[in-house]
Amino acid sequence: MSQHPLFDLTGKVALVTGATHGLGLAMAEGLASAGATVVINGHSSQEKIARAVAQLTDQGYKAVGYQFNVCDETEVEQAVSQIETEVGAIDILVNNAGIIKRIPLLELSVEDWQQVIHTDLTGVFIMSKAVVKNMVARKQGKVINICSMMSELGRDSVGAYAAAKGGLKMLTQNMATEWARHNIQVNGIGPGYFATEQTAPIRVPGNPMNEFIIQRTPAGKWGDPNDLQGAAIFLAGGASDFINGQVVYVDGGILATIGKPANE
Repeated sequence: MSQHPLFDLTGKVALVTGATHGLGLAMAEGLASAGATVVINGHSSQEKIARAVAQLTDQGYKAVGYQFNVCDETEVEQAVSQIETEVGAIDILVNNAGIIKRIPLLELSVEDWQQVIHTDLTGVFIMSKAVVKNMVARKQGKVINICSMMSELGRDSVGAYAAAKGGLKMLTQNMATEWARHNIQVNGIGPGYFATEQTAPIRVPGNPMNEFIIQRTPAGKWGDPNDLQGAAIFLAGGASDFINGQVVYVDGGILATIGKPANE
């Protein structure tokens, strides 16, 4: 069955940063399923990159991997040049790479604060600047910044992360403001709580965090990583050609409600 043209990414090249596992890999798989050639980026391990690429190619998708640090401007510029030479022009950039440090603000060192801000916010700036200058020359492109519910809400012990993701929401709007005139759409995706390897230890009956998430989410469950694929395909394809500066929250309704009464 052929793809609907508004959601068909055949012939497009999509670079997804931090995509060796979890939500990044799920979104990369979604883009590949819509026809894109996916470039998997990772920083820590060539082995993880190879494993992610194999997971996609084993399904018949087009995928390649490149190891570089999104926070290193020289590395990024070299990698983008190499990708555009070896794979093709980057049509879609998904800024997914990020870190979190769960430390109360009064105990958070300046070094840890700066590492989170540099990775989660400055890294997106560095990555986007390198890729978008070529999109401007071609007069088309899609940038998808992976925001968070912490772009809207605070939470104990994640102050640096919330500051970075709040900043990323505004950076997304400013990118849209400056680049929409060049036929480049810049939007964000804000994931809720998802069932990943990272959350597996707390996703067990009786765990207070597990119970909290299920009760706090109107949908009454954790998200499946594949639930992000539709939003990614939508924002990467022709269906979103007049959408700019928005953040789509894929959270089962958490941000829509103040929550249930304690006696319910």
